Amino acid sequence: MFNPSQQDVRRFFCGAWARSRAGQPMEAIETLAAGWVAEHPEWHADLADADAAVARVYGEGAVGGNPFLHLSMHLAISEQCSIDQPRGIRQAVELLAHRRGNLHDAHHEVMECLGQMLADAQRAGRAPDGDGYVACVQRRATADSL
Repeated sequence: MFNPSQQDVRRFFCGAWARSRAGQPMEAIETLAAGWVAEHPEWHADLADADAAVARVYGEGAVGGNPFLHLSMHLAISEQCSIDQPRGIRQAVELLAHRRGNLHDAHHEVMECLGQMLADAQRAGRAPDGDGYVACVQRRATADSL
């Protein structure tokens, strides 16, 4: 199983962004990552210097959050949807994106469900509840209020 270090993750996103900006060839996952970086111009400067990004400490309450955690969640949700795992996540995210008018806004809502699922699992010392996660996204996608 792939288990990248914090440094690996940060260098991956910085490298993908640099290659994208330079018009260099990229792997599919790098193209996907660079696309999510492009959606977040507030972090372009952070990702422009890989050495500084590796050294930076993003504590709780960091202004603007941790771009690498945020971007990793975008990638995770994209990958989950591509293979529909947990089952039903693709349809739930697509419905939410349709209701919100774009995939980016939908991902930000899905992140709340994903984060809650992971926190609940960690707190309870059990495996993440994929069905509960999908149900959370479905509730957001079908809520009357937009």
